[in-house]
Amino acid sequence: MNVVDSSAWLEYFADGPNADVFAEAIESPEDLVVPAISVFEVFKRVAQQRGERVALGYVGVLLRSRVVDVTAELSVEAARLALRLGLPMADGLILATARAHGATLWTQDADFDGVDGVRYVPAARTG
Repeated sequence: MNVVDSSAWLEYFADGPNADVFAEAIESPEDLVVPAISVFEVFKRVAQQRGERVALGYVGVLLRSRVVDVTAELSVEAARLALRLGLPMADGLILATARAHGATLWTQDADFDGVDGVRYVPAARTG
């Protein structure tokens, strides 16, 4: 099982330098778990940059996989992880979701560098 962090979804949709790396997980929706917070983050960023119509199309891709809602239990575990690892709320929820499903977390978010169960690929530098 896999979980793809919002940064990796955005990289994939933008066909950025690391898109091919994340395609491995994204293009196997039967093995993909999507934290509900990722739907929020992807929709918000794409709507800001490219408009709501494009954002809804991308959200449709996320919805091809199993979307996991935020529960009280998941929230408590996410808070524990966030406190222990110094993660922001969304990152804690994404990591907690991955761990609850025995999934590998794919990301280019440096907050996850060195965290167990994470496949971290550094974001390509531009400019």
